[in-house]
Amino acid sequence: MSLDTSIASSINVFSPVVTIPVSLLQSLQDSLQALQDEVAALHEQRDQDRQELTSLRAIVATLETRQEEDTNRLCLDICQDRRRLATLEQRPSTGPAPIAPPRGEKSIARIAKLRDFLKARGGGATFQECERLLGIHPNQMTKLVSQLDKRSFEVFTRAGDDRQRVLRLKVVFNAL
Repeated sequence: MSLDTSIASSINVFSPVVTIPVSLLQSLQDSLQALQDEVAALHEQRDQDRQELTSLRAIVATLETRQEEDTNRLCLDICQDRRRLATLEQRPSTGPAPIAPPRGEKSIARIAKLRDFLKARGGGATFQECERLLGIHPNQMTKLVSQLDKRSFEVFTRAGDDRQRVLRLKVVFNAL
């Protein structure tokens, strides 16, 4: 025998022959078929889930669009309602609003004193002089001037010095 044939015969001797019983082979094939069926079912379920996910995304996109449209519409409605309320809250202006006569006793007394002072001075005095006469602060003087009858008193700035305001009695003509 040559070396090549002895190696070939030794290889054939070492190759084991495996015998599997038919029942075990059948059970392996059944298990393999069950696994293949389960994988196919999972693939089918995955495809159905993908279709459902696609349809749900489309529904969400539709709802988002509708929500954005509703939000825009509500914002416009609120804006229009605010405009309507603003027009309703505004009083119709037919002319200057009548000035209510002063209610306080101090204000009435101060106005009378101021009128007498202006008559004695020839009709006009600066705000500072009036404040000193009445013993009041500048903000109180401004409030008092706002309560004066505009038909009898007028306020103007002194010529040459725009910082000084002057209170003056208007000349009232009585037609007899």
